[in-house]
Amino acid sequence: MKRQILHVDVNNAFLSWTALELLKEGAKVDIRTIPSIIGGDESKRSGIVLAKSMKAKECGVVTGETIYSAKRKCPNLQVFASRYGKYKEYSNQLYQLLLEYTDQIERYSIDECFLDMTHFLLKDTLLNKAVEINKRVKEELGFSVNVGVAHNKLLAKMASDFTKPDKIHTLWEEEISSKMWNLPVGELFMLGKKTVPILQQMGIHTIGDLAKTNQTILIKKFGKHGKLMWEYANGVDETEVHYQPEKPKGIGNSVTLPMDISVVEKLEEVLLALAEQVSYRLRRHEMLANVVNVQLRTKDFEDFSHQEKLEMATASTKEIYAKAKKLLQEMARSGMQIRLVGLRVDHLTSKDEVQLSLFAQKNEKQTRLDEVVDELKAKYGYQSVTRAGKLKVEGMIKLKEEKE
Repeated sequence: MKRQILHVDVNNAFLSWTALELLKEGAKVDIRTIPSIIGGDESKRSGIVLAKSMKAKECGVVTGETIYSAKRKCPNLQVFASRYGKYKEYSNQLYQLLLEYTDQIERYSIDECFLDMTHFLLKDTLLNKAVEINKRVKEELGFSVNVGVAHNKLLAKMASDFTKPDKIHTLWEEEISSKMWNLPVGELFMLGKKTVPILQQMGIHTIGDLAKTNQTILIKKFGKHGKLMWEYANGVDETEVHYQPEKPKGIGNSVTLPMDISVVEKLEEVLLALAEQVSYRLRRHEMLANVVNVQLRTKDFEDFSHQEKLEMATASTKEIYAKAKKLLQEMARSGMQIRLVGLRVDHLTSKDEVQLSLFAQKNEKQTRLDEVVDELKAKYGYQSVTRAGKLKVEGMIKLKEEKE
C-alpha cells in the first residue's frame, strides 16, 4: 500500500495571525492587504523582517533583511511586533482541526504539519481530504494554507511550496519530471545554500540535472549527502511521519461518495463505516464522546449539519452509530442528492474521568466486543476486521470504480 501523505503549510503565518488579532481588537484595515511586515524593534537598525505582506514583497522587501533597509525600499511600510504567544494559539487551533483527520501528525514547525492519512481515508481520495482541509481552515480559522499531496513526505513538502497562496498541489511519482525537474536545483528540499554553487560548477542547474547525474559521482563529491541529494531529486523518500500522540478535542471523518445518493438506507451504511473508524480512534485515545455531529453535502454543494448530546459519554460504535442514524433521519429530505457524508464526535472526556453508570455496565458485552475488534485491528491491520454494513459501502465504491 502506498503511503498517503499531506503537507499543510500556513500562508505567511506570522503576518496572517497578527492580522487576525488586530482585526479582533477593532482594526479597520487588514494588514495583509497593505505594505506591512512583522519585525523586531523598529528603533534598532539591526531589527529584521520576519514576515511580509504581498504588497511589501512587490516593493522588493525580503524576509531576513533589516527593517531599516525594508523602509528605504518601501517608505509607507507599516511595521508590527511579533506575538509569539498568539502564534502558538493559532498553531494549536490548526493542529486540533487536523487531528480530526488522522492521529499521525508531525508538527514540523509552528506553521506546518505532515499528515499520514494512509489508514484514515475510508475509500475517499487524498486529494478530496486536502480540498476539505484547505476549505475548513479558511472558513473556521480565518487564514489560508497550501496543501501538498503525495505518497511521501519529500514530495508533499515540495508540492506545498509550489505557487502560493491558498493552493492545493499534487506531486505524484509520474509528475516528478514535469513539475519538479525543471525547478532550480536550489529549490530541492534540504539542499544547503553552500552546496548550490558547487553543483552549478558541475553543470547541475536544475533538479532534473541532479536526478540524471551519475550517483557515484555525487557520492564521491559529497559523501552520503550526495546519495541523499540524488534520491530526493528522483522523489525517493522513505522517512516516516514522526508524531507525538496527543489528546484531540474532537474526532471526525467524512467521505465524498463516488455517486450522489438519495436513499437513506445507503447513507446509513456509509455512516456505519464512519462510526466504526471514529469510535476506534476514540478508544485508542481512551476517550469518550458526549456529542455526535452529522454533516451532509448535496450535489449542489449545500452543507447541512445536525448535532445532539448523547445520553451518556461513550466510545461504543453501536451507540455513536445509533445517534448518528437518528440525526441523519432528521436531516434527510425526500429526493435530496448527497455527495458527502461526515461524522464527528465532540466534547471528549478522558475515560478515567467518567464514573461508569448502571447503564454502562449493562453494555459491558458491547464494550468487550469493541475491544476484541480493536485488538484484531491492532494485530492484523485496520482493514482486517470490518462490519457487514461497511462491506456494503466498500462494495458500492468498488463497483463504481470498476464501471469507471
